Amino acid sequence: MAKNIRIMVVEDDPGLRELLQEELESHGYRVCAFETGEEALNKGESQLPDLIISDIRLPGISGMHLLSAVKSWQPAPAVLLITAFGTVSEAVKALKQGADDFLTKPLDLDHLMLSVERQLNHRALYKEVSQYRQQQQGDNLGLVGRSRAMRQLYRQIEQIAPADGSVLILGESGTGKELVARALQQQSARHAAPFLAVNCAGIPAELMESEFFGHAAGAFTGAKLARAGLLKEANKGTLLLDEIGEMPMPLQAKLLRVLQEGTLRAVGSDKEERVDVRILAATHQDLEARVKTGQFRADLFYRLETFTLSVPPLRQRGEDLELLAEHFITQLRQSQPKGVTGIEPAAIDCLYRYAFPGNVRELQNAIERAYTFCQDSHISVADLPERIRFAKTEDQAASGPRGDWPTLQQLQQDYIHQVLNHTEGNKQRAAQILGVTRRTLYRWLDDGAAQS
Repeated sequence: MAKNIRIMVVEDDPGLRELLQEELESHGYRVCAFETGEEALNKGESQLPDLIISDIRLPGISGMHLLSAVKSWQPAPAVLLITAFGTVSEAVKALKQGADDFLTKPLDLDHLMLSVERQLNHRALYKEVSQYRQQQQGDNLGLVGRSRAMRQLYRQIEQIAPADGSVLILGESGTGKELVARALQQQSARHAAPFLAVNCAGIPAELMESEFFGHAAGAFTGAKLARAGLLKEANKGTLLLDEIGEMPMPLQAKLLRVLQEGTLRAVGSDKEERVDVRILAATHQDLEARVKTGQFRADLFYRLETFTLSVPPLRQRGEDLELLAEHFITQLRQSQPKGVTGIEPAAIDCLYRYAFPGNVRELQNAIERAYTFCQDSHISVADLPERIRFAKTEDQAASGPRGDWPTLQQLQQDYIHQVLNHTEGNKQRAAQILGVTRRTLYRWLDDGAAQS
């Protein structure tokens, strides 16, 4: 799926520059590439990339100079530096000056993409945590909702957050398990320490151990330098393991040792290191069922479920649906200002008729689409995705034989009249919304009158 994320590549080697651009674009990123740091600085601030990948050694200004300059941009991008083996000392210096990561040539594209994902995730989490801290009101802990199910979840978060034990967060996809994890971290004694999140399903199995536990120099081909893993990076802080059910069994055993002993051993090392990190695990799967089928370790499951939180699906959150819709509109007005100020009651009713199998994430996407296409002050039924416009309640879907279902022409007429009501009878505006000429609209209305 394409990502609305901008990445800037600064590399004077045309072959490597083209390779990096092709690899990043194949993953759905929007990429602009430059040969020099001067070009990047001249054009970059107006484009505001999320991540800059730059060689340290460049003609003209160096990658170090570029790093120093872009840190003043608002918002500042993440910076990943590329260095030849002989300039590793410069890369270490760059890390101290604010670079987020560095890789050595020749590049391993798998490791490059893992580093890109990690830096973008860190940046996104930092932005989101900042936004949620600003939006906190009363007891909502950075989450949105006042339904009974959510109030119960808030109370559980407030009770569990200070305890410092592992937490298993259960919930369907799109319910906001990651937001719950951040709320736990924000309310804990570790709130000022690192918070990292990793999707276990998104890391190749052969790279997962190195990503989590780090590796010693020379541990495998391409490992020229020792590298700390996610567990060490999150030391004194919190690590969220999303989709924990996808973690391979051998790695589950190593994670269990971290939880029990507070120690880890990097790949290729014979030295045990102590680590102090709170583990939060999230999944939409039935881990108990996976334990019974031998796909998940029972001892790790019982260790993780010291505390368990269940995030309710959107269909169980009652009045939160309207609150969330208004919240997303407010967010969109801040990031994409236009004249849309709310959502019509008829559109809210339409949202309530839809089951939202994708939960809050699907609702957010639907509101963003409606906001984008809306040309009036309030989102109407016509602005909503088709699957939502024509959704039926469970009672409607289950009622009557097939002969009771409306015909396609009846559905068309109902929709035309909804649009006409929205435009207060203005047929020219209605035709624009429907994407047809006024002559076609008049013909449809005549056909409907003849049928009735």
